Amino acid sequence: MVPLAVVTAVVMLVAWFPLKALWNQQSALDSTAAQISALQRQQHALVLQAESIDSRAAATLLAREQYQLVAPGQSLIQVLPGNGSGVVSQSTGDPGLQPLVSPSSVSTLVTPPSKASSGHSSSTKGFLTRLLHTLEFWR
Repeated sequence: MVPLAVVTAVVMLVAWFPLKALWNQQSALDSTAAQISALQRQQHALVLQAESIDSRAAATLLAREQYQLVAPGQSLIQVLPGNGSGVVSQSTGDPGLQPLVSPSSVSTLVTPPSKASSGHSSSTKGFLTRLLHTLEFWR
C-alpha cells in the first residue's frame, strides 16, 4: 500500500506541478533581466555623454559638427568635394550635382561669342538662341 501511495503522490505532483510553465517563466525572466542590464548600460553611456557635453563650449561644438548650426550673425558655407580631375562632365541632370571646376581650366570652358549678321532678325535670333541655351538643362 505504501508504494502505491508514493506512486500516486508522484503522479499527482507531476500532473499538477507546471514544470513547463515554470521553465517558460524562468526563460522570460532571464531575457528580461538581459534587456534591463542592456538598458542600464545604455543609460550609463548616455549619462557620461551628457556630462561630457554639459559645458557651453562642448554643446556649441556638437551643434556645429553634427547639426550644422551657427551662432547668430554667422553664416554657414559648405564646400562640396569635387572629383579631383577638374574636368566638367557632360552629364544630364541637376547642374548642382556636377563637380566643381578648377580655376586653371576655366579658360577651356569659355567659348568665344559667334558673330551674327546685323539687322533686326539677328537680335531676335540671338535672343532666342540665348534663351534656348539658358533653358538647355530642361532637355
